[in-house]
Amino acid sequence: MFKRILIAAALVASVPALADSTDRKFTIAAIPDTQNYMDYTHQKAEKFPFDAQAMFFEQMEYIAANLKSAGGEIAFVTGLGDVWQHQTLTIDPAHYMRGFRVADKDVFGKMFAPSPKVLEVEMPAAKKGYELLMGKVPFSVVPGNHDFDAMWTDSKFPAADKVDPKDLSTIGTLHSGGLSNFRAVFGEHTPFFKGKDWYVAANDGGADSAQIFEAGGYRFLHIGLQFDPPDTSLEWAAKVIEKYKGLPTIVSTHDYMNQAGERVPNPLIDGHKVDPQDNSPQMIWDKFLSQHDQIFMLLCGHEHGQSVRTDKNAFGHDVYQVLADYQDRGQTAKDAGVKSEYPVGIGDGWMRLMEFDFEAREPVVRVKTYSTYYKKLSSKTKDYAKWYRDHEQPGMTDKQFHAADEFVIPLTDFVKRFGTGTVRLTIKRPGS
Repeated sequence: MFKRILIAAALVASVPALADSTDRKFTIAAIPDTQNYMDYTHQKAEKFPFDAQAMFFEQMEYIAANLKSAGGEIAFVTGLGDVWQHQTLTIDPAHYMRGFRVADKDVFGKMFAPSPKVLEVEMPAAKKGYELLMGKVPFSVVPGNHDFDAMWTDSKFPAADKVDPKDLSTIGTLHSGGLSNFRAVFGEHTPFFKGKDWYVAANDGGADSAQIFEAGGYRFLHIGLQFDPPDTSLEWAAKVIEKYKGLPTIVSTHDYMNQAGERVPNPLIDGHKVDPQDNSPQMIWDKFLSQHDQIFMLLCGHEHGQSVRTDKNAFGHDVYQVLADYQDRGQTAKDAGVKSEYPVGIGDGWMRLMEFDFEAREPVVRVKTYSTYYKKLSSKTKDYAKWYRDHEQPGMTDKQFHAADEFVIPLTDFVKRFGTGTVRLTIKRPGS
């Protein structure tokens, strides 16, 4: 990475100053898919035994209470997509005009049928939850496939005549389109982000966005990318990196990696397969993540479970890629007496807390998984593996499963790449 003197000389016109902080620890809160909390069918008004939205509000209240601005350790919050569950359109106009059509045989038609309750119940709850963070912390929310206006089984990849739920290839392939709903809640001109100095760039109305935050003695760049981002999103992100060259950068996107740590799409919704304009997870790595040396971490959700992998980028430096998605966890539904042939996913309050520690010579990230419902870490929850292991990681032992949700990432080359983070640089913000 750039030496300090080179940073001062070469980046004076574009990079904000490094933070000058004696506190070398901070936490990033990563909020995985919250769609099952928001789902209007998971509320008492629809005869569900409890209001699942209450778990979402409890989670956001916990985060708000533990922000740096409230005396806690959380310096940044990233929402990893699939904020709500349902859609408002059968197919969006842009895809329809390009010739896309809904398959005649659509096994998901009833499950994801457009409903006005998205606008009446799900989206307002999402807005209410994130309002607990508004004005208190820099944060990002990226759109997942459920946050698009429409999601349909595409006519080019319909369900088979005989559907086997255990064989995903027989179910057909979903596609999503339209971002009006997402922009209405999390767009660049909404009160969440308009006029915030830490919200430094946006694309596609805020479907892609960039934030700056200071913590641990460093100034970080965060880039949020929409589900299966097209080339226009990646090209925009590359320009943001060029503008803020040299800042350690974290990227969040919804779909990137599965439970085995493979960069492959879920066959149920393979964006690139249906629309070549969408980039697959591997394409995101090849075209973008591996090509920009200041990107050191990628966070994602979408695929149920957890995994982590480290790869060298094109410059020989480490990029840590971390999956967490707990939407299928439904012990709370079981305890409430919900009977179903298939697990009823809720989320059970689980989220990721990532403590960055720059006090030691070699920085580390301590990754922990915490439930705001059970008010316990995964490692302190007696039945954790019993509840979730067989569904998420059936090949693991209990010990391995616990280790998959509480572990340490050594940032072995971070200081070499980004310096010690203790130097104050008198650098003006662009346009100041």
